[in-house]
Amino acid sequence: MIHLLLALSLVVQPGANDRQVGVPIGKGKVVPTVTLTSPPGGWSVARMLTIAGTVSDPTVDPVLVSINGDRYLMRTFNGKFQRAFPAASGRNVVTVTATNRGGSGSAHATTYAKIPPVGLKAVLTSDTDGVYTDLHIYEPTDKSTKPDGSLDVTQMLHVYWANTSSPSGGTFYLNNQGGDFDQPAYGPYLYVNRAPPKGVYLVATNYWPSGDKAQTVATLNVTLFEGTPQELKRRVQVPLATRGTTRVLAWVNVLDAHHGAIYVPGQDPAPTDSSWPKNLDEAAKAVQRGTNAIGDY
Repeated sequence: MIHLLLALSLVVQPGANDRQVGVPIGKGKVVPTVTLTSPPGGWSVARMLTIAGTVSDPTVDPVLVSINGDRYLMRTFNGKFQRAFPAASGRNVVTVTATNRGGSGSAHATTYAKIPPVGLKAVLTSDTDGVYTDLHIYEPTDKSTKPDGSLDVTQMLHVYWANTSSPSGGTFYLNNQGGDFDQPAYGPYLYVNRAPPKGVYLVATNYWPSGDKAQTVATLNVTLFEGTPQELKRRVQVPLATRGTTRVLAWVNVLDAHHGAIYVPGQDPAPTDSSWPKNLDEAAKAVQRGTNAIGDY
């Protein structure tokens, strides 16, 4: 019942208006069966966790994937789904739920990964088909912090779909599903830095709808020091409606290899600690101006 409620909470049923906003459910009237072929469970030393399987109702698209409580939407193709995610150090609890008119069916697997902890991970999804909610990460450099302590975003390193790796080890994973690396819709868009250098990082999204898709809700799951006692997680949800809009979703401050902080504009009080730059609002506006013609910074 819990999985049914979670799945239906993400669903918007079609109404009189044919404009589709929200996540569609399958057309079948028999509760779908989900079969997981991966992960197989048990122990693993792989840094990527492949989630793959089938749904008995091929009209179900997408399925709802939960990894250690973080929920994502994943496309299906003729009743099949497959996507690799960065594994967390230690336990990875995977649940895949499919929903149609008959209800919801789920499958579960648990894999224990013997890998180093993940220092910084950001995963971005949306709840609408046919849109791009592109993930953009700005990493600190030795020039991004000025002598007066303010932040110069033009000197930050921009990691996104056209620049998928950084010298510090940051990696952007293209949205490869069904053999297509440019798949719009739900995502997920992934960024991982297993040993993020000290400094302030910016996490943003740039929204590009298509056709009759007017709006979406973007969901960011950002995690610091995953799989350690210092693990820090935040979940951010924002509505997006204007074509070409860039939104700063979160700031991440890595203080050292085990300590850091996450600041979410609009949800948290502005940070006053001396470890944070004093011009975060101005820096965010500069990014928004620059990425309206994406890639300027």
